[in-house]
Amino acid sequence: MKKADKIYFGGDYNPDQWDEQTIDEDMKLFKRAGVNLAVLPVFSWAKLEPLEGEYHFEWLDQLIDKIWSHGISVCLATPTTAQPAWLSKKYPEVLPVDIAGRKRTHGMRVFFCVNSLKYRERAAAIADEMAKRYAHHPALAAWHVSNEYGTSCYCPTCQAKFRLWLKKRYGTIENLNKMWHTSFWGRTVYEFDEIMLPTELNDDYRFNPVIQLDYMRFLTDSTAECFENEASVLRKYNPEIPVMTNMSGYIRKLDQRVMADHLDMVGWDNYPAPTDPPYFVAMKHEIMRGLRHGQSYWLTEQSPNQQNWQPYNKLKRPGEVRRLSYQAIAHGADTCLFFQMRQSAAGQEQFHGAFINHGGHGNTRIFREMTALGEELASLKDKVLEGRIQAKAAILFDWNNWWALELSSGPSQDMDYLKLISKYYQAFQEQNLPVDIIRMDEELEKYDLVVAPLLHMMKENIGERITGFVEKGGTFVATMRSGIADEENRCIFGDYPGPLNKVLGIRVEETDALRPEERNMMELREAFGMREKSYACDFLCDLIYPEKAETLAVYGQDFYKGIACLTRNTFGKGKAYYIGTNPSEEFLKEWVGNLCADCGIMALYEAAEGVEITNRVSQKADVVFVINHNQEKAWVDFKEETLLDLLHQSEVSGKVSIESGDVLVLERK
Repeated sequence: MKKADKIYFGGDYNPDQWDEQTIDEDMKLFKRAGVNLAVLPVFSWAKLEPLEGEYHFEWLDQLIDKIWSHGISVCLATPTTAQPAWLSKKYPEVLPVDIAGRKRTHGMRVFFCVNSLKYRERAAAIADEMAKRYAHHPALAAWHVSNEYGTSCYCPTCQAKFRLWLKKRYGTIENLNKMWHTSFWGRTVYEFDEIMLPTELNDDYRFNPVIQLDYMRFLTDSTAECFENEASVLRKYNPEIPVMTNMSGYIRKLDQRVMADHLDMVGWDNYPAPTDPPYFVAMKHEIMRGLRHGQSYWLTEQSPNQQNWQPYNKLKRPGEVRRLSYQAIAHGADTCLFFQMRQSAAGQEQFHGAFINHGGHGNTRIFREMTALGEELASLKDKVLEGRIQAKAAILFDWNNWWALELSSGPSQDMDYLKLISKYYQAFQEQNLPVDIIRMDEELEKYDLVVAPLLHMMKENIGERITGFVEKGGTFVATMRSGIADEENRCIFGDYPGPLNKVLGIRVEETDALRPEERNMMELREAFGMREKSYACDFLCDLIYPEKAETLAVYGQDFYKGIACLTRNTFGKGKAYYIGTNPSEEFLKEWVGNLCADCGIMALYEAAEGVEITNRVSQKADVVFVINHNQEKAWVDFKEETLLDLLHQSEVSGKVSIESGDVLVLERK
């Protein structure tokens, strides 16, 4: 597989809009800014194939050659995210049908049915033309298939394929009835063609969690097939060129773990809201890194300045783009790519930020910042590429759990899987305790501590694997809503938390759902050196009855005052904890810090609050990133260790000041 020898810096270039003189000016500016990769032609299907089977690649030939002559590589995208009007007009079956049963009209990007045979036929055809032409071009660094998959469709084709997908999954209609528990409410079906999609036309199906869950699995599998329809063509002509697609920031739509298994590297579009705290942005990077078992990934898009599609489109503050870029690299990104390179003249994203704004020159704040960033990234060469983060703690994350919990009709409408996961991640990240976010099928034994918030669904033998992990000496943490259902989202009979009962040494009898304004208290008994203290909790309250576990905290209010809300069980050589409620951030930060200390997991260096530290180790170097997210100067203490500042080529040791919003990139000797 072709590998980079530098951090790719650049992004989406949409040359369809520009004349030759403008493109020539752009090349000079790109060279000045240190751009070394351009992504194109993402939205150019209509220009490349104006009529069915009639291809016009000459303009793209010239453009790629011109880009390469300036020392810039290309990531070539199949332009299949935006089909030409003739395709939608001639073959209307390619257009999606929405959940209300309405046939959509042509015009929007990613507005096609991933199961449409005609769409796949024409998408594979243009991918084949591109691959024949460019697969061995010296400028080609990677293939990029389509763009931000995630469109749902409820058309007749999807209806038919959904039935086939179900038949393959369940084998017989009798088994489907059993797994879907259709006897409840008289939902029994006798033929697969009696099964309907969960649309607004069928509320019985739309509000049935297991059917919705299977539809989302089906949509993911269909999208992966649609990706492979083009990727297999590209790989055929040159298997050395890596193939990927870019994941939308709205990652809930598809099971990205399934998608990642089809990619040579994960691509990720990072568009945080201005109000997103640093730990939440970092968590999404960790999710991306975890999709391919800790491998590095591509940051395929971010904005050089303000977006244009958020409710309030704030300007990026001075230094903000640099800080966000280094945060991505610090958590596993091997690229620093942007949307877009030149600001569009018109259209939906005409005011979206870009390297080159409507002024068309390099004398702007953003262009100067981009140029400075390009120089810094070039100085790092290949030191961090494919670098891994060395973590001995992990958080389990799973899309099926996410969907099942939020599709459930109870116990609370406020279930927000990503938000609740982020609370546990925050407790690690804000103390600079290295933690991976891992898939359900990840090997647990390489960690000392595994935290599994909201492990609702017992799939992939996870119960047995967790039990074995603890028995061999691992430390495990489960939370409320764990061990509830099997892989088909059917409740597990017996006491909760199901297959985790034995290792946790408890049973959970009931769960109380608190209204948003309600609170309870966790009355903590002395543990880990933490003193007896009261902490607020909310959202859900499991009533825990220890069988072999010891009680570490009890509820302070309501009829279940005095009943356990936090327990610890010694099992084999390890320990298993259960948190039966949603604790305050204060509690989690203190408790996770003490839990990690008990497991021998420590921060690499001491630092002021609001200073983020990560460590990537590659074959070339051991690199430390220090990012000050504060509005004022802060510090980090390297004590007796001496490190090389890669951005300034100077040595640092002891207690070092770091300016507000600044970044240190340091090599350990």
